[in-house]
Amino acid sequence: MDRLTCPVSMAGVTADPDTAQTPQNAQTAGDVVTMDKLVSLAKRRGFVFPSSEIYGGLGSSYDYGHYGVLLKNNVKAQWWRAMVQERDDIVALDSAIIQSPRTWEASGHVQSFTDPLVDCRTCKLRFRADRLDEEECGRKPSKHPGETPDCDLTGARDFNLLFETTIGPVREQGSTVYLRPETAQGIFLNFKHYLQFARKKPPFGIAQVGKSFRNEITTGNFIFRTREFEQMEMEFFVSPAAAETWFEYWLAERMRWYLELGIRENHLRLRAHDNDELSHYSSATDDIEYLFPIGWQELEGIANRGDYDLRQHSLHSGDDLSYFDTETRTRYIPHVIEPAAGVDRAMLAFLADAYDEDEIEGESRTVLRLHPAVAPVKVAVLPLVRKDGQPELAREVHGQLRGVLQAEYDEGGAIGRRYRRQDEIGTPWAVTIDHQSLEDRTVTVRDRDTLAQTRIAIDDLKPELQRRLDEPWRSPKLRGARS
Repeated sequence: MDRLTCPVSMAGVTADPDTAQTPQNAQTAGDVVTMDKLVSLAKRRGFVFPSSEIYGGLGSSYDYGHYGVLLKNNVKAQWWRAMVQERDDIVALDSAIIQSPRTWEASGHVQSFTDPLVDCRTCKLRFRADRLDEEECGRKPSKHPGETPDCDLTGARDFNLLFETTIGPVREQGSTVYLRPETAQGIFLNFKHYLQFARKKPPFGIAQVGKSFRNEITTGNFIFRTREFEQMEMEFFVSPAAAETWFEYWLAERMRWYLELGIRENHLRLRAHDNDELSHYSSATDDIEYLFPIGWQELEGIANRGDYDLRQHSLHSGDDLSYFDTETRTRYIPHVIEPAAGVDRAMLAFLADAYDEDEIEGESRTVLRLHPAVAPVKVAVLPLVRKDGQPELAREVHGQLRGVLQAEYDEGGAIGRRYRRQDEIGTPWAVTIDHQSLEDRTVTVRDRDTLAQTRIAIDDLKPELQRRLDEPWRSPKLRGARS
């Protein structure tokens, strides 16, 4: 069966065949999450909020608050762990955002990094010509552009997505440069350095996390598509003969990463690009897609880029970027396998997959069932009351924990309300100090998902929480724990 149509099945990674046929706008039965709920929670709890809001905001521009920063950093840390910390064949890089403009000429971005653009003369809005069925008419949002008699669309024309700027003290005399639209090219520019100082030889990879910029015609769906975003990209350099094998390997590895961090299997699938979707440099590309509240959308792309990039930079720079294999006595330009993911989009997937609602003692609860490894706060320390020495002991416990885990202290308001706040943040455990704690130095540890409360000695608290953090974790939604 062709991989374009079959459910994913490789190296122990299997997708639900029923889910693979889910329509674009469908959601899994039982899911309560919507994009509006995510946006509301993200702003209410300080994950993400509109940028420049006091000036009316700037379209598709967002700032990350305290918990958003912690969550994003945890996602990136888990990516670095999987890519570099646990491997010997991948090294790290942090390349410049502004690079020589010749970089983007060689890569083809100056000539062909475009989307088809149409204007509406009536509402003065711009739309991607190839996605009109996904856009909303400027005057009648229930209709698509071109569906009403009032719509007056221009013909399609190419719109380059590069952000252009100048360097130099005088704009008119400055040099034209571009904000990078991807982090990958910085890796290719430094390939030769890594052959030398890192003493690496194919197969090996170079990993990078950093900001990229694309002047998108249309944005939207919260942080799903923005003009400024953060990427996690890795370029894996291999011999031409090994490219297909490594491509299949990285498909399985990247799927496994999301599954290990708790994303539900029935919300993930692999979709191979049709021939007319493939980039000019790619011989094969698969998207890892996630079932967002807006339907199946790309979460990460894995591409077999061939030798296009190194060959182009060799040609335009005059620098030889080939590799000589001393064992086989052959010289070749390495082929590249590229897993490329967006930090912001991954964060949105983790939030969407974790969002849940339930009822406790007649009171509704919103909870983020995040994998403990990516949860912004691991443990909250809460004195039951603000008297009788409980805050002092709670501060002592908090001081012991925060050097090991991301811990938060909270003594304001009723204990139930503080639990709900931590549930909405996604904190997996809450440690409560009460009257008994003052007598025998034990505390209650409350589990976010099961609501089980366990009495533990303060001296045993750090190793117990670390043990729980290191345990394999699976979404309670898959265990039938109705959220």
